[in-house]
Amino acid sequence: MRRKIILSIAFVLTLIIAFPIVTKASSENLYLNSLNFEAEINYDGSMNVTEIWNIDISNTNTLFKTFKTDRKKYTGITDVKVTEITNNITKEFEQVNQYMYHVTKNCYYGLENPDGDFEIAWGVGLDNSSDERVYKIQYKVKDAVAKYNDYAELYWQFIGENFEISAKKVKGTIMLPSNASSKEDIKVWGHTKDLNGTIYATDLNKIEFEVDNYRSRRYLEIRTLFPNNLITYSGRTYNFNILQKAIAEETEWAEEANRQRELKKNSIKAILIGGFIISIIISVIYINKTRKYSKVLKKLKKYEPTNKLEYFRDLPDNDATPEEAIFLLESLYNDFNRNFGEIFSATILNLSLNKCIELKIDENEKGKKAIKIRNLNNTNIILKEEEKKIFEFLIKAMKNTEEITILDLEKYIRSHTSSVVKLIQDTHKYTKKSVTAKGYFDDKEYDKYENYITKTILYIVFGAIFIALLPASIVLIINAIYCYKISKRINVLTQAGLDQKEMWKGLKKYMQDFSLLKEREVLELVIWEKYLVYATAFGIADKVIKQLKMVYPNIDEINGVNTSSYMYFIYHSDFTKNFSNVINNSIQQATYSSGNGAGGGFSSGGGRRRRRPVEAAEDNLSSFAKELVKK
Repeated sequence: MRRKIILSIAFVLTLIIAFPIVTKASSENLYLNSLNFEAEINYDGSMNVTEIWNIDISNTNTLFKTFKTDRKKYTGITDVKVTEITNNITKEFEQVNQYMYHVTKNCYYGLENPDGDFEIAWGVGLDNSSDERVYKIQYKVKDAVAKYNDYAELYWQFIGENFEISAKKVKGTIMLPSNASSKEDIKVWGHTKDLNGTIYATDLNKIEFEVDNYRSRRYLEIRTLFPNNLITYSGRTYNFNILQKAIAEETEWAEEANRQRELKKNSIKAILIGGFIISIIISVIYINKTRKYSKVLKKLKKYEPTNKLEYFRDLPDNDATPEEAIFLLESLYNDFNRNFGEIFSATILNLSLNKCIELKIDENEKGKKAIKIRNLNNTNIILKEEEKKIFEFLIKAMKNTEEITILDLEKYIRSHTSSVVKLIQDTHKYTKKSVTAKGYFDDKEYDKYENYITKTILYIVFGAIFIALLPASIVLIINAIYCYKISKRINVLTQAGLDQKEMWKGLKKYMQDFSLLKEREVLELVIWEKYLVYATAFGIADKVIKQLKMVYPNIDEINGVNTSSYMYFIYHSDFTKNFSNVINNSIQQATYSSGNGAGGGFSSGGGRRRRRPVEAAEDNLSSFAKELVKK
């Protein structure tokens, strides 16, 4: 339990570290390789704007851009047009005069949306696919320029805070109606949250700006003053001067921006100095841990099998259940969990072999075969606790009847996920008790193993967290390596258990390679029957059945083999395809859907959301984190 809690904490920490990356990946199923603005100011104070979007699109139906309605900045937007120019092929979109949440492919509109903002939207038709596209968006902003007594002013937000798409590069050009007398007569300022842009008057009638690595939801606005005689008329004309007011505002903002830059610079210094101090402290503390782990590692001696075996023909333990065999072979809970489909199938075979249940094949009038499991109600059979748990699960699946088909058992397993998870936990618990009682497994050493595995994971996680503090990170990773090496040397199995494991490995290889061996005995049928139980647990049943059919090609002629016998079922049921695989798949799906350590992922509905991909990603990530904590 302690290990599961610590693992959950480690996963959450890793999730927190990865959150910015995940959010970026999720939001940037729309990503602009470049965004270019070409703005041309007209004599009447209006402005024609052309935007060129080179954009990577994935799972998106509609692209759009909104403009906040603000009559202090402009009085309207007209002459909207959208054109696709991908691969230098021009495709003019058809205008529609109706607001649409999902715009029809190759159509566009420019009108007021339900929020009262002006919106340009167009249908891209990539709901379930991806592509790189180039779009040209054209529109005219009425009264974009305000005319004052001394200067004319353009104060325009080319990108607003609600713009949800990041861009590798944003560039823009603003053309004045005609030339100014001097560049000195053109005043320019640029505003953006990250303070990472440049803007210049590059000619007597030309202003250029540029921003690298634009991040979504950051505004980008340009303010320029130029001679008012370049504008003949504007619907926004004011009878006062603007220059001194603008300079005062921009000076104050520039000083604030410089303070922010200086603060950021000093903060980085403080973080580096503080990080260095923390790194030294962590390094000193955990170097002592490293010495301790080094001493522990030197003292540990890993058991070796008494006899190294390539093949082993006999059963290592006639009393062993399939659960015990796979437990010894794999040793760890996670592998037991992963192999439970085979364990479940093998236990059913063992129950059949011991006359607790019967496996049979029924054929209906249409010749269709069905595999059935029938309860023989044999009260004389003594089962071990791990077998009893699986048998009780099987009886519950029969629902007060005496038999169940494999297909009905499959449905029951898939619809009772929590019961399957409980069954795995109980089966593992009792198997662990059995092998411990036999002196094969050391529970205390296993606790040590889990402790060092947990430390390994935590050292790796915190090593990643402190990656910027390189010395500390290196020490933490070194400790992770030591803890992992210690965990590998801990003797979870006793010497007797390790010898048993070696024999089970030899038997598994013997069963796999039987037909290839030069010297081999034709074993009795009863031995093959028992072999098949363990072969199923080991996941090699199909190979052993092939061996079996080579040794006994005429199985139906052997005394005791009839339609109700164990071997008849094996020969005539296509065992691995129609029995073992069906059970394995249903148990794997049950444990996956229950979230039992199988992991999770992002989910989506019936199509790409038109709006707010960042918020959608955050919602999904938040749900995932909650589910992870539950687990």
